[in-house]
Parts: sequence; structure tokens; C-alpha cells
Amino acid sequence: MRIIGLTGSIGSGKSTVARILRELGVTVLDADAFAREGSEVLREAICRRFPEACVAGELNRRRLGQLVFADPQARRDLEAILHPYVRQRMAEAAQQARERGESLIVQDIPLLFETGREGDFDGVLVVVAPTEARLRRVRARSGLSVEEFAARDASQVPQEEKLRRATWIIWNDSDLESLRARVRSWLEEVRDEARA
Repeated sequence: MRIIGLTGSIGSGKSTVARILRELGVTVLDADAFAREGSEVLREAICRRFPEACVAGELNRRRLGQLVFADPQARRDLEAILHPYVRQRMAEAAQQARERGESLIVQDIPLLFETGREGDFDGVLVVVAPTEARLRRVRARSGLSVEEFAARDASQVPQEEKLRRATWIIWNDSDLESLRARVRSWLEEVRDEARA
């Protein structure tokens, strides 16, 4: 079974590529979904470390994001709480896919390079887009300010470095149908390589 990492900078369209891959029948494991699950399972630990992001024991994810993207140590503290949980859940899901006899799984990991995970995969697919397009998408999707976008973008490995370290690249600089075509083409290439 081939396991491929999928990543991209904030607003690049990585989640859209993951959705298209699912539509094409590929199992895609989503680190963000497991992180959201983990933030509930580990809410008490997160609220102990970040009481200003919790009200009556409930986590305010937007406030937590503001805190951790403004303070590198706070971000490392949150990652130390969440990442072991996310990795365990991803490993369990990958094992289940292996047991089902799947030949390809994609792991959607926003911080793949930042956490030094590229060596864990048979290759890394990076989704890239112009900065202006990424900012526009993020503001439309989540209402982040320009400053919040810039802080989150600056907390990640620069897009140019991701390009340099990628095994494959999908450009998301056009419309959705063009992106679908590029994803299909990439998937055919990967499946052809597996058969060779």
C-alpha cells in the first residue's frame, strides 16, 4: 500500500483537493478532523494550558487560534497536547485501510513539513496557489483578517520551500474544473507508477 502525504499553505485549496480525491474513491485521512476530535477529547488539558480560550469549560477555537498563532511557544504547547493524539488516530485509520486491502491512502496534513513528517510517506503532494488567491479564499471561508491570515501563513514553512520539497505539485490557480482535471491526472500518474 502506498501512503502519500498531502499538504499546502493556508488557503491553497488542499482541502478541496482532498475532497476531489475522496470523490474519486481514494481514502483520505484528515489530520484536521482528528485534531478537532482531539480538541474535544483533550479539552480539559487544553483549557488548563489556555484558560483564556475557554469559557465554562467550553473551548473557543477562534480565540485559541489567535493565541497560538501570535505566540510560537503557545503553538508548540498546543501541538504537544494534540499531535500525539492525531498521529495515533491517523495510524489507526491507516491500519484499517491496510486491512481492507486498499492500495493507496492519502494523509491530509497541513503541518506535514513543519512536523518533519515527509520521511513517513512514499511521496508528498503539495497544493499551491498565488498568495492573493489564498488570502481571498481564507477571508471568504473563515472571515480571518489580513493580519490573522499573515500570522498563520508565517507560522508555516514558506510555500516556495514546500515546492522545493514536494514529490508532486498541483497548481490551484484557475477554476474548480481545472483543479479537478489536475487531480485526476495526478491520480492516474500515481496509479500508473504503482502498476509499473
